[in-house]
Amino acid sequence: MCTCRVLSIQSHVVRGYVGNRSAVFPLQLLGFEVDFINSVQFSNHTGYPHWNGQVIDCKDIEVLYETLKNNNVTHYDYVLTGYCRDKSMLRKMVEIIKELKQRNPKLIYVCDPVMGDTWDGEGKMYVPEELLPIYRDEVAPIADILTPNQFEAELITNTKMTNEQEALAGINLLHKLGPRTVVISSSTLGGSKSLIGYGSKLAKGNGKRQQIRLEMPLIGAAFVGSGDLFAALLLAWTHRHPDDLKLALEKVISTMQHVLKLTQSMAEAEVGPGEKPNFANLELRMVQSKKFIEDPAMCVEAETIHDSAIKQIS
Repeated sequence: MCTCRVLSIQSHVVRGYVGNRSAVFPLQLLGFEVDFINSVQFSNHTGYPHWNGQVIDCKDIEVLYETLKNNNVTHYDYVLTGYCRDKSMLRKMVEIIKELKQRNPKLIYVCDPVMGDTWDGEGKMYVPEELLPIYRDEVAPIADILTPNQFEAELITNTKMTNEQEALAGINLLHKLGPRTVVISSSTLGGSKSLIGYGSKLAKGNGKRQQIRLEMPLIGAAFVGSGDLFAALLLAWTHRHPDDLKLALEKVISTMQHVLKLTQSMAEAEVGPGEKPNFANLELRMVQSKKFIEDPAMCVEAETIHDSAIKQIS
């Protein structure tokens, strides 16, 4: 039984599953103790026509953290971070993570650099642009596992990824910033029928790396919160399979496929024949997916990328 403790700093919504609402439940199901701090607290995610709420500022997070520290309960095995839209708070998070790493040198920091995504072929940032250099210069260097989507990876590396070779070159640039494990959670390189993900892990000491490609069939809808779920599952399964990124990612993506298919089918049943589900119908069905999260039936298989492709980007 896992006795690891995770500190998760992400967004929170009252209605739906994004940020901590997407991350905490699966981590708990998989045996982790989770403490969480909400970087924002909104009524719902911002894809809805109306939303409102509060953005947590530096003073708020500092009060929470300092009180935990005064109670001597800040020994964490993992830190997971996601959506943050304030540069001062992002820098405060960096400060906190550095201090936690001093307290526990074995701590693993999993960073989902939530900055934007691609819709209809066009990338768009949904956080202020001033956060980009902070992610690149201050956050990535202390991250152990980095999980950008294709658009975020392109932002951080200032490169384009229009084919696999460019994707691998981009991953190499991300490694050079600091993270030993880089996972591009999704890319458009699979065309109109699938998403392609890439994973790369540098072994300690010998410089060798494990690199894999994983194809994910498109379910048919745009799901909000799926990236937050992805990062949480990656934390959990890399913990259980620390030396096998291929197997860990197969379990992550298999879980994702089951959750998204169930969400899609329940949304379609909710609106009825011939009607198109909206954001409210497509909120992730996390509770109903409990069995898939705890024990995912494997439905995808990753490929190991040939050594020659690795050598070309070294």
